[in-house]
Amino acid sequence: MNRSLYILKRLGLGIPVILFGLTMSFLIMYLGPLDPVLAILGRDATSSDIRQLRIALGYIQPDGTPVPVWRQYGNIMYDLFTLQFGQSWVLQRGVPVTEVIANRMPATLWLGFWSVVIALIFGIPLGLYAGLRANTWGDYLASGGGIIWRAMPNFWLAVMIAGSLSAGGALSWYRGLGIRTDVIGTPDVVSNLFTVIELFNGIPVLELLFIPIPNLQNMLIAFKWILPAALVLGSASMGNEIRIGRTAVLESINSKYVETAKAKGLSPRRIVVKHVGRNAIVPLLPVIMGEFYLLIGGSVLVESVFSINGLGNLFFRAILGPDIPVVMALVFIFVLIQVLMNILQDVLYTLIDPRITLGDTQQ
Repeated sequence: MNRSLYILKRLGLGIPVILFGLTMSFLIMYLGPLDPVLAILGRDATSSDIRQLRIALGYIQPDGTPVPVWRQYGNIMYDLFTLQFGQSWVLQRGVPVTEVIANRMPATLWLGFWSVVIALIFGIPLGLYAGLRANTWGDYLASGGGIIWRAMPNFWLAVMIAGSLSAGGALSWYRGLGIRTDVIGTPDVVSNLFTVIELFNGIPVLELLFIPIPNLQNMLIAFKWILPAALVLGSASMGNEIRIGRTAVLESINSKYVETAKAKGLSPRRIVVKHVGRNAIVPLLPVIMGEFYLLIGGSVLVESVFSINGLGNLFFRAILGPDIPVVMALVFIFVLIQVLMNILQDVLYTLIDPRITLGDTQQ
């Protein structure tokens, strides 16, 4: 099947998945016990104020009759799929939801990026090493460390590390290591990691072209600040990569194509790089791609413990609000990312292993 046609087909099949996630979120938020009207006005609000706000939020009509749930659902779905996220109700009342999300996105992107990088840098090499040195002390240390690291709950690990890094903790020296930074809260420099040089300032259309220049000092400060939280967030993925990577290498080593490569006289290094390593990546790919969704869910806890003002913390506060426009917009974004990641995973399969095709035939 043609790759473009396959992607379009998968996007079409992803629409029911998005609708299901949004529908469940709508039912929980709209039919749940939390009332956004009381959250906005407080318990001492007058009946007149409550009525006016319910009309403004679309719960009742001007004549006092309730708006049917199906109509509220249809309005919400239409607004989301046309990217009209509306305004925040509770957290930042009157502020566009897109602005609320955009202000929190840099911290989560920075946290998620380093969480994935740390998991990949340590998880995959250790998994490959354990598989190539099976039943040795190196294998026992790498595999045992991965199992222990994977078994530690994120919420427990986050609290332990945050407590150790606090004043008087065993790791409090980390704050003053190199550049003096904190580890709790959101680093201010995370929004100034790049200096933008405009190429055609004032010229229509061309003024959109720019060159981002990394600000190395701000990047170093932001990296040191976010490293403990990123280590916690990437811990589970790192343990999975070590375990699955070791198993994949052992299966590849015992395969017939490796025996054939040895018979041809290929060097051990070439066999590992070209045959064992490449085929071991295939079972690791869903683990790596699945990290992005796990990081979204895990960031809710980690950002709360480390007081990072990111999307995870925003999502948690929006649910408690309840700030329904923010919650629905974030769910829409999270589910859409997951659908796109699944499609990207299938396409990467065909690039890594030519034996895998998209559909019946590969063109």
